[in-house]
Amino acid sequence: MFDSQDDAALLDDLLKQAKTAGADQADAVLIRSASISHAQRLGQVERLEREEGQDLGLRVLCGKRQAIVSSTDLKAETLAELVERALAMAGSVPEDPYCGLAAPEQIAREIPDLDIFDPSEPTAEQLIDAATRCEEAARAVPGVTNSEGAEAAWGVSHVSLAASNGFAGAYAVSHRSLACSVLAGEGTAMERDYDFTTAVFAEGLRNAEEVGRGAGERAVRRLGAKRPGTGKYPVIFDPRVGRSLLGHLSGAINGAAIARGTSFLQDKLGERIFPEGVTVTDDPRRKRGLASKPFDGEGLANAAIDFIADGRLTAWVLDLSSARQLGLEPNGRAGRGVSGPPGPGTTNLYLAPGKVSRAELLAGVEQGFYVTEMMGMGVNGVTGDYSRGAAGFWIENGELADPVSEVTLAGNLKQMFLNLTPADDLEFVYGTNVPTLRVDGMTLAGS
Repeated sequence: MFDSQDDAALLDDLLKQAKTAGADQADAVLIRSASISHAQRLGQVERLEREEGQDLGLRVLCGKRQAIVSSTDLKAETLAELVERALAMAGSVPEDPYCGLAAPEQIAREIPDLDIFDPSEPTAEQLIDAATRCEEAARAVPGVTNSEGAEAAWGVSHVSLAASNGFAGAYAVSHRSLACSVLAGEGTAMERDYDFTTAVFAEGLRNAEEVGRGAGERAVRRLGAKRPGTGKYPVIFDPRVGRSLLGHLSGAINGAAIARGTSFLQDKLGERIFPEGVTVTDDPRRKRGLASKPFDGEGLANAAIDFIADGRLTAWVLDLSSARQLGLEPNGRAGRGVSGPPGPGTTNLYLAPGKVSRAELLAGVEQGFYVTEMMGMGVNGVTGDYSRGAAGFWIENGELADPVSEVTLAGNLKQMFLNLTPADDLEFVYGTNVPTLRVDGMTLAGS
């Protein structure tokens, strides 16, 4: 499907053109992709699409000025015009003292095989069959009254990156997914829920009937939701929503936010921000990881980093630019698209499992809230103030009881992190993963 040698030659020629035309430095990324997606509702096909595309991004640097241009047209005359436009733009933008490519001694020298490419491609009929079985299983659950549909998808991307500092690398990555969303109940008492599975390889997907039943059972279980009284309670986050807490953490330790002074963890490097024993790791080289990549977006080597070790914050998430602004060394966390400069970001981020079971976390709660869904984005990245809509189940004497909806959870992420206890049930289901998490002392605004 993709020819790495042809793409490498194309990028090498483009960089030579940029240098000849006056660029001091240049890098380029080429992403070729293909995908098939199917969506259906109530057994009727609503969408069946196949897409193939190619996107190229060129960055030129003239002194401390940089410009980025992109194109989907890879003809020679178009690329020549691309170089001209990029250089013209670079002459008009203000200087950025922190831009620039990696030094030759910083670039990755080997590209590991992370087993993130499944060469098999499903047929449209296979995707339709999986979605059909999934939706039928969901609709067969007693109490399910309607369907929002089921979707099955496959995709593959081939990423090539080259730079005038001598770096050249490429890798292919694939993904598959299956999802279903249904409704239970009637009229104003209806509730919806979903389930899904995603993986790099076909054999990593959960069974279609299992996903469908999961969606149906989740929806039915939410019927008859109530609103508990306002107060402070222990809150237990289901893994599928608890991972959002790591999203807030990764944003707060992002080097760009630290350099701008817009993070509530600005002055916490080296300090304890989680309880003892808590570890948060980012591992870009996880085998078959959903967010794995063998080098970062600037051609630097990457490796697993414990950003939280024994509860202490050990490092910022850094690309070259943010590292230069902070006077630190980059740690291979640059992400890159075709239409903008590199920026820092995490990959396979996870919170390590704790020493207690999910049942033990629940057993210690006389009254509390088990969260299965969150709404809204009421999080202040500067102060850490946290306020989000939520739904789930009330906890009575260590057991899940009545469903709960239309409540608000409030707190501050600094205190939430310090009062966090992880269970031992970590599973790698998403790009960012956590076990079941308990956070004590949160405010619940209900009836």
